[in-house]
Amino acid sequence: MAATLDRERTIALRALIRKAKRWDTIFVVVGILALMVGILTLVALFVGMVIDGVPRLNFEFFTNFPSRRAADAGILSAWVGSILVMFVTGFFAVPVGIAGAIYLEEYAKKNWFTDAIEINITNLAGVPSIVYGLLALGLFVYTFGFGQSILSAGLTLALLILPIVIVATREALRAIPQHIREGAYACGASQWQVVSHHLVPYGLPGILTGVIIGMARAIGETAPIITIGALTFIAFLPPLPMTGEPPAGMFDWLVSPFTVMPIQIFNWTSRPDPAFHQNAAAASFILVFMTLGMNGLAIWLRYRLRKNIKW
Repeated sequence: MAATLDRERTIALRALIRKAKRWDTIFVVVGILALMVGILTLVALFVGMVIDGVPRLNFEFFTNFPSRRAADAGILSAWVGSILVMFVTGFFAVPVGIAGAIYLEEYAKKNWFTDAIEINITNLAGVPSIVYGLLALGLFVYTFGFGQSILSAGLTLALLILPIVIVATREALRAIPQHIREGAYACGASQWQVVSHHLVPYGLPGILTGVIIGMARAIGETAPIITIGALTFIAFLPPLPMTGEPPAGMFDWLVSPFTVMPIQIFNWTSRPDPAFHQNAAAASFILVFMTLGMNGLAIWLRYRLRKNIKW
């Protein structure tokens, strides 16, 4: 009787295991199909963009201003504007984000106030970018009077990536083993010495990765830049310091009108002429290449810096 009961339990258990494995197999197949749909869609779009855009890439395309004739149009003002806006974005977002993360992680007391700040920072990382554009329009453009300038755009994108930098920096600091802190304090180091001599150098791979990924997101943003009034057609560059008549000031370029790569692409895709669509494909390829290059740089830096760290 007992042997029969054990045999029935074994058969039932094996049937249950087979059923579970069957569902696991089904889930794996469905997951692979869903993944392939996404990957193949991206590959098809990228290949189409390359086929349309690469023949348009030449030296004149990078050195010409936008034009009403597609054959003469270029992205000079767009890529220069993107670089200047990214410079302003990094100048404000990186030090403020890293300093804020260090304060929250190492100095701030753990209470309801800091918990509320942490929750809001995490939530801000998921806020739609258009919301930052509306905030910047009222704050930087009208209240502070910066106008539709490179400075307004850089500050807007700095607000956009600030939560990303803070979260990435905090995660990098949390990943450092506690014995690093304890050993430094045991040797008589102050809290600032622990942070500056140990935590920041050890957390640098993760910090730089977060910064570069945030910048890579910012360079492709369109909605907040359109909201604050970036120009869709611009045939001049921001003034170089100490050039022109009268000579431009050192920071006059900060308040200059501008355009960026996503705006230029948007302008060309909105036109009915297929030649402008080819220009948009070429500019999109360059923008994708810049974004992938920044992400690749983040991966390389993380690998190189982690390789040199000895816990």
